[in-house]
Amino acid sequence: MLSIRCILLSLLSVWALQCSAIQKNQTLLAVKRDNNRITIQPKLYIAKPKEIIIGEAKYIERINSTGWAYLEIRTSQKAKDEDQAYGAGYLEGTLTADLIHSYWSNTAKGYCTDRPKVCQQLKDYMTTNQNWIKSKSNDSDPYWYQVGLYYKQLDGLYDGYMQGKSPGTPDLTWDDLYWLNALYDLRDVSISLNPSDISNRVLGSGSCSALIKLLPENKDILVSHVSWSGYETMLRIQKRYSLRFRKSKTSNKLIPGFDMSFSSYPGIIQSGDDFYLISSGLTTMETTIQNYNNSLWSNVKPIGQVLEFVRAMVANRLADNPTDWVNLFKLYNSGTYNNQWMILNYAAFQPGSPLPSRDVLHVLEQIPGIVMHGDFTGHLINRTYWASYNVPYFPFIFNVSGNYDMAQRHGSWFSYSETPRARIFARDHVKIHCANCMLHLMRSNNYTRDPEARCHCNPPYSAENAISARSDLNPVNGTYPMQMLGHRSHGATDVKVTSNQLFKQLQFKAVAGPTQGSDNSLGPFCWSKSDFNDKVSHLGHPDCFNFKPVLHQWSL
Repeated sequence: MLSIRCILLSLLSVWALQCSAIQKNQTLLAVKRDNNRITIQPKLYIAKPKEIIIGEAKYIERINSTGWAYLEIRTSQKAKDEDQAYGAGYLEGTLTADLIHSYWSNTAKGYCTDRPKVCQQLKDYMTTNQNWIKSKSNDSDPYWYQVGLYYKQLDGLYDGYMQGKSPGTPDLTWDDLYWLNALYDLRDVSISLNPSDISNRVLGSGSCSALIKLLPENKDILVSHVSWSGYETMLRIQKRYSLRFRKSKTSNKLIPGFDMSFSSYPGIIQSGDDFYLISSGLTTMETTIQNYNNSLWSNVKPIGQVLEFVRAMVANRLADNPTDWVNLFKLYNSGTYNNQWMILNYAAFQPGSPLPSRDVLHVLEQIPGIVMHGDFTGHLINRTYWASYNVPYFPFIFNVSGNYDMAQRHGSWFSYSETPRARIFARDHVKIHCANCMLHLMRSNNYTRDPEARCHCNPPYSAENAISARSDLNPVNGTYPMQMLGHRSHGATDVKVTSNQLFKQLQFKAVAGPTQGSDNSLGPFCWSKSDFNDKVSHLGHPDCFNFKPVLHQWSL
């Protein structure tokens, strides 16, 4: 059943209204007054004199019918930036509180259960890092001003969660929500604190596929991203943040990235997937790359660095073009959640016209202590595609990160050009002539028949060897040379596709859940039919992920 919840924020007395199965045009509004109390009001609330509308939000819960919930938040430029940031977080926390707790329970609740020593080190690291960031607060510097607004939005998220949760839903702490946002960074911080401990690592595990495709005669550029993750993460929200922040406290200029849509998760105030469509004209996305060189982890430090999830949002908000974006993102490199980023400039693209020779596509790679980037517009023009699949492109990054050594020891899975997905993209990108063709390729998995899926395994193939993995289908009693090729609660958990026309509305077509394969022969993933049902927490999930592509219409 369609469920839409609506509230309005004001600074009067505290009360709440939740609406279920109401009209689509009902929304959530935020109003500010000269006191420090937050109140929740219905849409039809009439602002009193001297009150300023902070913003409005709309939340639609369709997880059981489409696999997605949808959240829009829009703030007013008349409000102070810190009130906009706090209000945006508060609205999100209030509307999605119970969903946040489910996602936290599925993904972060047991993070420290079996590693108390490492977690104490992590807590010390995170506290030191936060204190250093607070010491850098500078309202006149655009970078640090945006960092401060990000943390203010987290403050609002926490207070909104505590306000909006159902009576039986447990409390969470601010640190619980901060760690939830930092979860991918925490993994690498943990490794940097104990480089020799590989007990919690699956070496070579895939983590996302991405493709940028220039169509014949330059009629369109298609962009697609597929998240790969553990299946416990499949509680999803598509979000659109339209936040009218100024560049700095002393500036009247609006940030270029004031409006963005992205795939996300409950309680995460960035994408997590890292797939963004931005009002500046940029689309940014990444796939994770691994560092196997333990000596590089000494470059990860709590002072002088900003974690990746914050740096990405600051770059998204402040950058006008790909060059701006990479120059912003590489500042204060944390060496955590290391990725290959793609920054595509739709603002420089005109359908049917030749591409400019530069600043349409940039690629950046980050590992501890090192960031490399380049303009790959010429590559896109000459080869018509850029594919990304968790292997570093830049030879220096590939070599120094230990990927070269891994390829020598374990074979082509770790090779840039010969890993299965590289070969599949090289073979099949020529079949793409429309958005639906792109979606078909990005959901493809024909592992029992595709020669690129074969391995020295028994049976002689792995469902990990595809653009969209389905490692749950690998037999429990199979034999595999590496753990990542075997039976796991892991695979492609979605697909997102946008085009030039869709981008203009910050829209993307999306499918939630594991792929059903190239010809739908794999069937949907169902928890009740899986041996992971009693082993992997999945509160709030649909039982079966049997969903069609959806194109959500933003309406605020």
